[in-house]
Amino acid sequence: MGLEPLKRGRFPAASGPVLTVVMDGVGVGPENEGNAVRLARTPLLDRLRREVPYTELLAHGTAVGLPSDEDMGNSEVGHNALGAGRVFAQGARLVNEALNSGALFAGPTWKALVKRAQSGALHLIGLLSDGNVHSHIDHLFRLIDEASRSGVTKLYVHILLDGRDVKDPSSLEYVAQLESKLAEHHGRAGRRYLIASGGGRMQVTMDRYEADWAIVERGWKAHVLGEARNFESTRAAIETFQAESPGISDQMLPPFVVADENGPVGRVQDGDAVVLFNFRGDRAIQFSRAFDDDDFPHFDRKHRPKTVYAGMMEYDGDYHIPKRYLVAPPSIDGTMGEYLADAGVSQFACSETQKFGHVTFFWNGNRGGKFNAALETYVEVPSDRVDFSERPWMKAAEVTDATITAIESGKHRFMRINYANGDMVGHTGDLNAAVLAVETVDLCLARLLRAAEKHRASVLITADHGNAEEMYLWNAKKKDFDRGTTGLPLKKTSHTLNKVPLYLVNGPAGASFRTDLARPGLANVAATTFELLGFEPPSDYEPSLLHRQ
Repeated sequence: MGLEPLKRGRFPAASGPVLTVVMDGVGVGPENEGNAVRLARTPLLDRLRREVPYTELLAHGTAVGLPSDEDMGNSEVGHNALGAGRVFAQGARLVNEALNSGALFAGPTWKALVKRAQSGALHLIGLLSDGNVHSHIDHLFRLIDEASRSGVTKLYVHILLDGRDVKDPSSLEYVAQLESKLAEHHGRAGRRYLIASGGGRMQVTMDRYEADWAIVERGWKAHVLGEARNFESTRAAIETFQAESPGISDQMLPPFVVADENGPVGRVQDGDAVVLFNFRGDRAIQFSRAFDDDDFPHFDRKHRPKTVYAGMMEYDGDYHIPKRYLVAPPSIDGTMGEYLADAGVSQFACSETQKFGHVTFFWNGNRGGKFNAALETYVEVPSDRVDFSERPWMKAAEVTDATITAIESGKHRFMRINYANGDMVGHTGDLNAAVLAVETVDLCLARLLRAAEKHRASVLITADHGNAEEMYLWNAKKKDFDRGTTGLPLKKTSHTLNKVPLYLVNGPAGASFRTDLARPGLANVAATTFELLGFEPPSDYEPSLLHRQ
């Protein structure tokens, strides 16, 4: 089905390019000492707040396609909404629906997994938490229960510890829940249901955008080859690592293998079935490729077991990664990028590695590649491989340099960029570093806007979700932060439920933002962008936020 042709809109087109800036993880939060955005010195954003059209947008829950408004937003769904201009049911919601309807277990992939596991073992690999960003522990429990009902006698879980989308530390709490669930089945009718290996999500298995294949390699060695430090139990592994490195985050725990007198209790072997139960794609693609790809140059797999491998979802629809999956991803067509390419509009996208896929793949509706290579320029600035709290400025200056060069070239009509600092540094839980991260973004924006003004560019500045504005855990009942044994506030490393800002710089004369929409959200930004470009938004898009006084 072809796209409807873009028509000229009610606003005259901006005389220069239109630029959308995503300040990743910079939300609008409470005025307290845990808000790195408020604590940061941000003269540029402060001035814009007084002088240009400003509003706030929903960036979580049902406004971005998640199951409920108790679900925090994330970069994947945020950029989907920004690029698609509409709200699509997203990973967690799709999996919930497939589980509740029974469609997941009635499908051919689950049946193939169970059939293989009848003579081998079923391995479930994924993030162990209820953060609902990459996975949910309830989904794992549903898979375990159904495997037992289906007669699977050997089941091994390979856990990735969170401390990022949930409070940190909390890994032992989730391990206790999982061990209780496994105990319901282990030992009954000869069943062997155990935790087999694990490690922190930022050290093991869950790399993204090929930033560091060593992370995937460590996961492969632990889960598949059984090669990592051995422990008699998961609890022993976590407690040992915590004692050896006081204050270590769950997400940074090294890989481990649970072993008995015979060695690893459950490494992946020929004839087994494997499920990666994460539903979000960015940190699942590389590990899936390690199982599926015949030509694999990224590390020495040593042995590639003959398995039936499946993801919870298809993580990349263009490249069909993985080859098997349990739940089909949202079908997102007619994105802003596709419409503009069809209309002959040149586009530019830029970020550093950590968020490059968000301004390309996710922005384009979970689509790899370009719609029209002659019209689209994508620039990736390689991220540093260090803890982001050590270099909170990250690559914001380099992203700014590349974007200013692109503005000055005059080649691009629509531009989109992402500053990763607020999110990636916010996830470290380091308040001082997060303050520097936000200040870095403000400094870079000031330089970027000088170039935008010179070349008559209209600029929308927003965020994909909140993070840095809540660096401590707030207890609403106590009206105070949750505090540890030292009396200090507990760190919060996850995203938030807060709104995000939207500024319009160099917009049409007399333009402001509408105040009549009940729930304006990220999906409204696309239609707003179309109007700045001089086009009437597609008829099925969420409405534009522009209003002319």
